[in-house]
Amino acid sequence: MSGWIDGVAALADLEPDARARVADLQPFDIGAGRILFSPGAACTGFALVLSGVVRVGVNSEGGRALVLYRVTTDEVCVQTTLCLMAGLEYTAEGVTETPARLVMIPAARFDELMAISKVFRSFVFSRFGARLQDISKLLETIAFARVDSRLAAALIARANPDGLIVSTHQGLAEEVGTAREVVSRQLEAFSRAGMVRLSRGEVRLIDRTALEARASVT
Repeated sequence: MSGWIDGVAALADLEPDARARVADLQPFDIGAGRILFSPGAACTGFALVLSGVVRVGVNSEGGRALVLYRVTTDEVCVQTTLCLMAGLEYTAEGVTETPARLVMIPAARFDELMAISKVFRSFVFSRFGARLQDISKLLETIAFARVDSRLAAALIARANPDGLIVSTHQGLAEEVGTAREVVSRQLEAFSRAGMVRLSRGEVRLIDRTALEARASVT
């Protein structure tokens, strides 16, 4: 019944005793756009993402939003890990960005696994550390990089192999930590410069080299 564990590369060698603690847990599917947690909520379990993407971000009282990170297969959520290990409430919002398949490890079993399983501890702490590095880089970028550089980098990172980004201007604003109006103006400037082509809900990269040069400007 615990065959889902083998789909998480870092847990494939989970010790027999630890594996037995999660043998009865069943994956479940959830649609896109579902809120998994929100600020002020208590954490009741450790969600493992088997497929799909969960977006974690913060929102201001003024309506501004910032994407902190995304959680996919073989990754962990910093917010959830902090809440479970330190007994804190959530301070961010987690939303399924795509349809996702999850397994929820109840808080008590998470504590047991952390105590008895070297494999599970290594998985949690290594991914937790890597995610903290990502957040530190994000904060550094927001603090010191220009908006046009941040937007260019976000476009490059989000583009599919054909150079297409399916996103609203508001969604891109949340990626780079600024207002939608600022992103709209900057996209128009990129368009006039021949770097991108704009259409409703989409941006297509035209001159990736120019965008990469812009992304490197600080």
